[in-house]
Amino acid sequence: MKQELEKKLVEKYPNLYKDYGGDMTKTCMHWGFSHGDGWYDLVDELSSKLEPYKVVAAQVKEKFGGLRFYLEYPQHLSRKKVEKIREMKNKYEQKSYTICEHCGKSGTLCQKGWLRTLCEECEVHFYDGGN
Repeated sequence: MKQELEKKLVEKYPNLYKDYGGDMTKTCMHWGFSHGDGWYDLVDELSSKLEPYKVVAAQVKEKFGGLRFYLEYPQHLSRKKVEKIREMKNKYEQKSYTICEHCGKSGTLCQKGWLRTLCEECEVHFYDGGN
């Protein structure tokens, strides 16, 4: 994701992304957000729901064409709250398979070598001579 979009998320959700840019031996957030700009709104919406729980993002990335959002949970959270957070996170990860990772339009999972969730226009660009 573009650095300016990453910065917006980090500034908006400082507790969730407190490890952003941190020591690479302690957090994968050292490398920032490893997905396309098209998922910005999806990540922003999920972040707004996660921030109140005081969880910390350990890694946010694309994997097998979908969003993956790994979290560290504070010890004081009840089992019920942890389960609620996991269900919420899973819902957004599944939703990523309907949103183009590149541009944010409606998309589908494409498999022409590397799995990606893309709209028709971006699919042509990425698989037929683009990026």
